[in-house]
Amino acid sequence: MADERLKQEVDEYVDEVWEDVVEDIRSLVRIRSVEDLSHATAADPWGPACHRALRQALAIAERLGLEAHDCEGRIGYADLPGRSERYLATICHADVVPEGRGWTFDPFDVTRKDACLVGRGVLDDKGPLVLSLYAAHFFVRRALRTGERLPLTLRAIVGSEEETSMRDVAYYLERHPQPEFLFTPDADFPLICGEKGVFQGRFCSVATVGGHDAPIESMDGGTVPNAVCGRAEAVVRVRAADLPGRERIDVTDLGDGRSRVVARGVGGHASLPEGTLNAIGLLWAYLLDAGVVPEELAPFAELELRLCAQGFDGSSLGVACSNDRFGPLTLIGGTLRTEGGHLVQTCDCRYPDAIDAHALERALARQAQARGASFVVTGVKPPFHIDPESPELRCLLDTYDEFRGTTSRAKVIGGGTYARKFMRACAFGPHEPADPLPSWAGPEHGADEAIGEGTLRRALKIYIVSISRLMRLHAQDGRRNG
Repeated sequence: MADERLKQEVDEYVDEVWEDVVEDIRSLVRIRSVEDLSHATAADPWGPACHRALRQALAIAERLGLEAHDCEGRIGYADLPGRSERYLATICHADVVPEGRGWTFDPFDVTRKDACLVGRGVLDDKGPLVLSLYAAHFFVRRALRTGERLPLTLRAIVGSEEETSMRDVAYYLERHPQPEFLFTPDADFPLICGEKGVFQGRFCSVATVGGHDAPIESMDGGTVPNAVCGRAEAVVRVRAADLPGRERIDVTDLGDGRSRVVARGVGGHASLPEGTLNAIGLLWAYLLDAGVVPEELAPFAELELRLCAQGFDGSSLGVACSNDRFGPLTLIGGTLRTEGGHLVQTCDCRYPDAIDAHALERALARQAQARGASFVVTGVKPPFHIDPESPELRCLLDTYDEFRGTTSRAKVIGGGTYARKFMRACAFGPHEPADPLPSWAGPEHGADEAIGEGTLRRALKIYIVSISRLMRLHAQDGRRNG
């Protein structure tokens, strides 16, 4: 009965504050908070825009009655102090990936269309960040009304470097104790109990491009290493009239016997490559068929096709593997750049614990050496898993099922979230794969990133009730342990 009253109170609260929620999401989306280390300073360690978004999130938290703290621009948090300094936490991030190409809406504003919110970060992760602050605000208002404090402190952590290296959380954990439990609203419902490892690297061609007589002047594709490339282009020293037509390929005459060749693929997050079409693979296949690729670059072109045009299970590069806990490995090509006359191709691999980073490095280095390239590792995050039957995860999953009228099981994903950095943590929504979206709606890291308002509203309710139950669970544990 008490929880039924709580849920009724939550329904009324969400109805009351929803327009404020949307406006606060908009205030964050309007900040292009892409990491910019070229303009980093001691005060803005991840670049000025990332710090500006962090400050804006903490300003929202203060307005909502939380005690906000900016930790030297690296990360922040906002507390509702409880009867104990032990704390439960949420964590979201205010940084985003670059907008990339292909948007039909303003990526740095919130557009409402077909019951959706559209804009960079509405799903990943500025929309969920605002939900976490309003979930805490619910308990601020309750404490003001009843005079009762929560048994544990409730902390909303605001990250600023999730999309790159997660050094913000390393900084935080060097200075603060681990939470009793934490969830991050930065993934899918029903609940994420494990994440594949993340392995990233760079292939660099031995052969050069751009020389005076070289048929390929430059190549460029993709926006970030952890997204399948949706658009790639090459400038070639061939007249447009001498190049064949092909679906998904646009050719523009630049004059002086030069042409721009643009390949249009289907981008998407590196952890979810199913249904994508890598534009880099399309571009290389076209240039090879058109006879533009010189002999000395042909081995690297073969490597590119294996990475970007022959599936994404790693089999074409000899690293395919799978197991029951994590599922199959995925491997994609992210960005292609011309650097110092060489071609540099990034890759992103999401791997199960059936293989390790050292084995991946050895295998990909061998493939590179055999095909006119070198390979270096740029980042590794090991696989993460937490027992889906732990009391906290059961609490969250049961609450989700109660709202949805379902019987669900925790999942493992290829995406990497902050959860992997904490001892007791999981990822919990807000994206609901079962909720239908219009055909124009894009995914996280893609053009026209969108999420349904109904999905976000329901997620806010689930988070508030879940926090209430987690508090009760840990208060009982504290009494037993005391």
